[in-house]
Amino acid sequence: MKLAYYPGCSLRSSGAEYDISMRKVCAALGIELVEVKDWICCGSSPAHQRDDLMSVALPAKNLAQVRETGDLKEVCAPCASCYSRLKSAQKRLEDDDLRKDVEVVIDSKYPDDIEVLHALDVITDKFGVDAVKEKVVKNLNGLKVACYYGCLMTRPPKVTGKGQFENPTQMESLIEALGGVGVDWNMKTSCCGAAFALTKRDVVLELTRKILADAESVGADVISVGCPLCHANLDGRQAQINSKFNTNFHIPIFYFTELMGLAMGIEAKDLGLHKHITEVGDFLQERVRHDRCR
Repeated sequence: MKLAYYPGCSLRSSGAEYDISMRKVCAALGIELVEVKDWICCGSSPAHQRDDLMSVALPAKNLAQVRETGDLKEVCAPCASCYSRLKSAQKRLEDDDLRKDVEVVIDSKYPDDIEVLHALDVITDKFGVDAVKEKVVKNLNGLKVACYYGCLMTRPPKVTGKGQFENPTQMESLIEALGGVGVDWNMKTSCCGAAFALTKRDVVLELTRKILADAESVGADVISVGCPLCHANLDGRQAQINSKFNTNFHIPIFYFTELMGLAMGIEAKDLGLHKHITEVGDFLQERVRHDRCR
């Protein structure tokens, strides 16, 4: 399998471990990722609040660049925000007048036959959960995982095309194939505050606290995510939340690709786990102990 790969800005900075683990896992699965030639920022959260035309033109330019990347027609966007902007642009560009304006801005034709996929779509739908299961060498040993999708991986359904947008189960199916257990919880598609982390921190802390509390209440050992903005809030703000709300959260937050990598026998140091803010060392030591006791 070969497809274009759009890492986006976050995976080259604060979410570098997502990029690292995605590439490692795909290489092990035989999925060839071809980085989009000369990709640019998709606009993420700020663009559509400042300039409507630019908010469509930026992702449209990246889609045009996919065509310049080996004439591929499928592009993987691991970041949920990038995925959302690319998918939203495709929906908006069904308007012929807007498409013409955008083509002037990007100085090229807009390709309307590119399939935009989130990383989870690539793994579960294109590669297949059963095929992933065959690659497992160190299963998750019943690990209780709260699968967190956040706002943008499934919604709005008219943009994402997802049928199960309020109660998705893609990630749970993957976790079970890895030997884990996807717990039943309430907050899997609730918002963490995402890009308001700098401008409205109190709102983000409260939203994130609720997510962590719900995961903890159902006995989750870890939370699995597919968005660098979600990871930044859930992983990076636990100390702030503990200080503000007198809580004691210490829940490891993993990208689902990192859990895949561990189950496939890839070393933690090769997956970028040292970059996490909430330490995962105790979790990894306990995992090694279980492996030795088998």
